[in-house]
Amino acid sequence: MRDLLKECLAFESGFVELRYQHKESRSFFAEKGRVESSSLRKRTGVGVRVLSNGTWGFASTGEISKSSIQNAIRTAKKAAEISSSLRAEKIPNLPKANFAKGDFIGKGLDDFRNRSVEEKMELVLGVQNRAQTSSNLLQSVGCGYTEIFEEKAIVTTDGADSFFSIVRPEFRVNAVAKEIDKMESGSHSIGVTGGWDCLFRSQNPEQISEEACKTAIDLLKSTLPDGGLSTVILSPSIVGLLVHEAIGHTVEADFVLSGSVAKGKIGTRVGSDLVSLCDSGISEYYEGAGGTIPVDDEGVITEKTTIIENGILKSYLHNRETAERFGVKPTGSARAWEYSDVPLIRMRNTYLVPGNSSLDEMIANTKDGYFLDGPKNGQADATGEFMFAVQKAYRIRNGKITELLKGVTVSGLAFDVLQNVDMVSKEFKWDLGSGHCGKGQPAKVDAGGPYVRTKVLLGGK
Repeated sequence: MRDLLKECLAFESGFVELRYQHKESRSFFAEKGRVESSSLRKRTGVGVRVLSNGTWGFASTGEISKSSIQNAIRTAKKAAEISSSLRAEKIPNLPKANFAKGDFIGKGLDDFRNRSVEEKMELVLGVQNRAQTSSNLLQSVGCGYTEIFEEKAIVTTDGADSFFSIVRPEFRVNAVAKEIDKMESGSHSIGVTGGWDCLFRSQNPEQISEEACKTAIDLLKSTLPDGGLSTVILSPSIVGLLVHEAIGHTVEADFVLSGSVAKGKIGTRVGSDLVSLCDSGISEYYEGAGGTIPVDDEGVITEKTTIIENGILKSYLHNRETAERFGVKPTGSARAWEYSDVPLIRMRNTYLVPGNSSLDEMIANTKDGYFLDGPKNGQADATGEFMFAVQKAYRIRNGKITELLKGVTVSGLAFDVLQNVDMVSKEFKWDLGSGHCGKGQPAKVDAGGPYVRTKVLLGGK
């Protein structure tokens, strides 16, 4: 495929970027003792971007042929010509980048190719059936499996020349428990970049199901917390949600240019000395993070970007255009969901760097607080203000975990929360690899980190 793309660019002048993509997504969902839904979707095509007259032109084609791709190039050039007069600030040129060259073949492809549809259906159906009959308090249990396989080739007139393939499986269980007039839910999901050995490395399917069901049942006997500013220990899943939603988006350079809270803060303190935040296309610490990509959709190697170092804001996330505007190197953060999408600045794997404490020490050193685990949903805006719902919250009294609480929300300003961090654990976990990030188009990402002690506004009674 790279050879075909290079052949299409052989006589082109100026900047032209060709991005071939083939994507297959398959999913199964079981409930009430049967497979309720299954789907298979395939998309293949080439996206074309040109930089002409100081602006972008974009076109795409679902036909993989030299004539069709060349016609899309002409269409993209025409689009740039038409839109150039409407663009007040021209793009002078694109900076040099650490371009990827060659093939990058991901792990887990044998699982995608060799495991049968029947095996995947049996996985969700078997787990669902066993969970549903495990307790008479369970009103319903749903079990789902999804996998996305994609391969891309990115070739540009200024040096990118790469191909990569990856597979991303996910597994999730949702449970609802009921007792008299009380009803509670519990869920647990995982998503990775790799095969089944990576997906079920920490927990097998039965353990994932047991955790979701136990959460729903245990919450039936839980109570509401008291509200107010509280000391909390955040699990890696909550840390991941916080750094992705409330911080990561504010440092995407297109949002910075639009006036996010991070604008103008490079070199200033935004967190305590214990806080270092990174975003990487590589799965740091151990393999399998759900947002792992070797090459971004501009053909740039996706190296680690240090966003915050010991509390000081060091970098934004850039594509080639914003890197030129800020006078820095691209960070390999341009991503497109499908061939017909224009690449946007997106996160990959976002995380806080581990510290020197242990979780046991953190709990023992907390006289009065809460341990928060399992994000449910939430929102954040460009000011860094956030509100998240928490699935499981445990009271900490005199250095010991006590009762389980329900209906807990946390809110605050993200950079204030980082300023209040006073303990960071050695333990580390990727824990946000299932589902998608939305920003005009979906993206597979991951987030996580260590356990972190800080202060947040807790919603309760």
